[in-house]
Amino acid sequence: MRLKYVDNARELIEAHPDLVIDKQDNEKLYYEDMFEKKDSPIHLEIGIGKGQFIHELAKNNPNINFIGIEKFDSVIVRALEKVIEEPLTNLKLIRVDAQAIPIILKDYTVERIYLNFVDPWPKERHAKRRLTHRGFLDIYKHLLVPNGEVHLKTDNEFLYNYSLEEMIYNDMEMLYHTEDLHNDNYEGNIMTEFEEKFAKRGMKIFKLTARFKETK
Repeated sequence: MRLKYVDNARELIEAHPDLVIDKQDNEKLYYEDMFEKKDSPIHLEIGIGKGQFIHELAKNNPNINFIGIEKFDSVIVRALEKVIEEPLTNLKLIRVDAQAIPIILKDYTVERIYLNFVDPWPKERHAKRRLTHRGFLDIYKHLLVPNGEVHLKTDNEFLYNYSLEEMIYNDMEMLYHTEDLHNDNYEGNIMTEFEEKFAKRGMKIFKLTARFKETK
């Protein structure tokens, strides 16, 4: 996907350090300094797009703290615009590459990870870049609390099937999976901007929810 250049994106981000935390220095984040409700559960979205999903989720769940990660200025600035228009004390945006997650986030602190319409990286030589590759799953395993969940939504059948195989291979159990979310009986679905476009075209949306099995 080719990113569109957004005028003044960097300037707007730098003008709101209370809403977007720039972690290009890869220093550890301290949740107690980020949120008013310091003891609330942490949910994380990796690759927030224009922010519709995480903003709506945070608005509907004031007793959960949400962190949205995105590395591109031209993308995260769109999410920032939503937060400026409707501020939420339980939502923070982090500008950082997903590879830095194990450096900046504390182990065993996140209850749920959302991966929405992430790049499928279909070429085999790019497999390690997929956010459901076993390398990332190992990161999630150390990041999630016991029984913490990974939620994936995608329009890409290849990524869906790949993710199922990787998760099962890496000792995760499927709590839910469907190849046609919008014609299933799933309740409480919040659509991303991409999802709305795909739904209007009649495209199928794939979803799975998984967690790591408890070690004995």
